[in-house]
Amino acid sequence: MNILKKVIVSMGLMSVLCTIPSMAQIADRLQFEAPSAFYVGNAKMPAGSYTVSQFDLDNNLLLIEDAGGSHSAFVEYELAVSDTPHTDSDVTFNKYGKVDFLSTISVQGQKSQIQILPSKFEQISAKTAAAEKHSLSAKRGA
Repeated sequence: MNILKKVIVSMGLMSVLCTIPSMAQIADRLQFEAPSAFYVGNAKMPAGSYTVSQFDLDNNLLLIEDAGGSHSAFVEYELAVSDTPHTDSDVTFNKYGKVDFLSTISVQGQKSQIQILPSKFEQISAKTAAAEKHSLSAKRGA
């Protein structure tokens, strides 16, 4: 009986691991306009046009880069799965006082949401104030 349980658990884990890379994929690139400065990971980004890219589907890393290529950061993320696909692509920020942190990215048609792992600075900010969430629309781009 123990062997059967181990086989069932192993098969279940394999099926989950095989589906994870197909969940939150940014097939091309996602673009958004940030009207004010924000933090992504430990990097402070100025207001402007940004692109989100995922180079390696096996790594939970995203590249956030401004249009001019002068500001960029790699950030780690994890997935949050929902029951229904997102109707729009958007990026959501957590705002603590006057400071914005990139928090989540949703891609139209996908049932998962990309959650940016909070930096130490964001974790400290979260202890002093409640997050106010706000979203910006994003679009797929080449």
